[in-house]
Amino acid sequence: MAHLDWQGVLSLAISREEEAAANYHRLQAMASDQATKQLLLELEEEEKKHKEKLEALDQDALLSSELPQVEDLGLTDKLVAEPLSPEISLQDALIWAAKKEKQAALFYAAWAQKVRSPRLKRLFRFLEKQEKSHKLRLELEYERQFLPED
Repeated sequence: MAHLDWQGVLSLAISREEEAAANYHRLQAMASDQATKQLLLELEEEEKKHKEKLEALDQDALLSSELPQVEDLGLTDKLVAEPLSPEISLQDALIWAAKKEKQAALFYAAWAQKVRSPRLKRLFRFLEKQEKSHKLRLELEYERQFLPED
């Protein structure tokens, strides 16, 4: 990361949200199943909202607020993400997306451990929590769709 300051980190996070939205858009074009297309459209829109949230992020408000704990269900952690193809199923799309969100959370967690600045550490922790909340949403949907209640 070339320029490690508040604005530089936010710029990186915003570009990662744009990339995620573009990935979901590409997947929509590939998917043949309507339920999968709908999910991918919703995920694309969610990433766009996350970008807007980051663009409007107030440094002082973030530094003075509590970061929520985010549960990790771990439902997709040991599942294999199938290669992306036009036949991608809703299940595979959820697994793939959850794994991407986990990678993003781990990326920000690693940076939070590396930086010395309390402000940047807080920003990286915030970004990590955001990605964990995205993963949680995907895993809850996975559970609803594919893990029947006993």
